Amino acid sequence: MSSQEKVVRAKPALTLVPTPIGNLGDITFRAVELLKSVNTILAEDTRTSGVLLHHYGINVRLQSFHIFNEHRALAKLISRMKDGETFALISDAGTPGIADPGFLLVRECLREQLEVECLPGATAFIPALIKSGFPNDRFVFEGFLPHKKGRQTIFKQLAEEERTIILYESPHRLLKTLEQIVEYFGPDRLVSISRELTKLHEETRTGTAAEVTEHFRHTAPKGEIVVIINGKRD
Repeated sequence: MSSQEKVVRAKPALTLVPTPIGNLGDITFRAVELLKSVNTILAEDTRTSGVLLHHYGINVRLQSFHIFNEHRALAKLISRMKDGETFALISDAGTPGIADPGFLLVRECLREQLEVECLPGATAFIPALIKSGFPNDRFVFEGFLPHKKGRQTIFKQLAEEERTIILYESPHRLLKTLEQIVEYFGPDRLVSISRELTKLHEETRTGTAAEVTEHFRHTAPKGEIVVIINGKRD
């Protein structure tokens, strides 16, 4: 086969397609082509995704698929895939399945021996981790912590973790989380907060837990937030 020839194969039943976490330019050519080629795009919020699809001239049927309907939607989606339909799954921002719906659908596809593919692309915690300056050869991703049940137990366990720790947090809960980091990890543990990544008002604030907590006590955070915590040191 010459280097100019392309391998032609049938598309997978399901392809997970990362979307920009802010800047609409952060999407691959391959992702745009794939989204134009499938029968249906499953989107967490069709209004949010509609903006991205319109921007790139993608005129494919959108169907809502989110945490509140994924269980009851599974059987029908699997049936349609078996009938030959192809689907792309996207989230509001970043890679689907990372702290977003997608895991259950992927698992069910694999159980039914339906081919699944995931394209490479944007994930919010990667730039936040790199920008923190903390060790990134080994890290643990915890996503969103539970609001109540088991939260204190997790903090106690993570306080002993030697790897860099990554959390996702909402703006209205960030201060509480920082205060708990001070309580369980100590005021001198280094943390790095990244918000509005790739957007106009992107900000990364790095310092001791006490310093960063004090900053956000007087400055209300906005946007999606990634919390990076330096691992325990002897």
